[in-house]
Amino acid sequence: MTPDFSIITANLNGARYLRECLQSVVDQEGVSFQHLVIDGGSTDASAQIVAEFPGVIFHQGEDSGMSNAINRGFQRAKGRWVMWLNSDDRLKPEALKTVLRFITDHSPADVVYGGWDFVDHTGTLQRKMSVFPFRRLMLAHLGCYIGSTACFLRRETTIDEGHLLNEDFQIVMDGEYYCRLARAGKKFVYFPRILAEFRLHEENASFRRYAGEGIAGHLALEKQWAEGAAIRREYGISLFQGEHANGVVDALLYYYFLAQKAFLKRWYRCFTPPR
Repeated sequence: MTPDFSIITANLNGARYLRECLQSVVDQEGVSFQHLVIDGGSTDASAQIVAEFPGVIFHQGEDSGMSNAINRGFQRAKGRWVMWLNSDDRLKPEALKTVLRFITDHSPADVVYGGWDFVDHTGTLQRKMSVFPFRRLMLAHLGCYIGSTACFLRRETTIDEGHLLNEDFQIVMDGEYYCRLARAGKKFVYFPRILAEFRLHEENASFRRYAGEGIAGHLALEKQWAEGAAIRREYGISLFQGEHANGVVDALLYYYFLAQKAFLKRWYRCFTPPR
């Protein structure tokens, strides 16, 4: 029988939080699912932790980075809907059942996404991230505002058609992926619920990117800027040939979409249930 969902978790030495991630999936009720952990060759206790969850499918081997690991999971996915859940993140209770009910009750979509909570290393809430209906140009020029950990792909119309992550992107691969799906005509539908928890801590790439501290942080920021510029040129508004000539246009569009985002978040927060 085809499961309702496939959850892909890319992992490399993520034992510190992996058990919580796996437990948050096991605790989902009212749906069928396949959970694949794609491990890049961990040397910590990751394999032993996964062994505590007999329903989890574990694949271990070298990869070329997170995007490659997620693609390997995509290619093994059997569920009607597919998501990737980082090894340090967690699904909210009943998230999958709530998403499945929403999908059943609404018009066909290729991508369904909701909000998420940022939590710290202890799991303590830092802030809520409510989102709003899809804006492709905003995604291209302002950055990815869809949390992959709260985003679901219809396998038949995305992955099965050959739409995989671009493995040249290692930081904002989700933003490039969503822009590419939108260009291909895929329908994005916003689900006004908080569906997952995204953990920010000193060991993950997102924390270094936001904090910008140390060599790792500076390199992450440089890589993020380069990947963001590539997305803007490919999927956004690019009026000139040279990168410098587009700089003024980029700045104007950035602040335009930043103001639009602030308005939309405030507007849709009024109509978004807390859970």
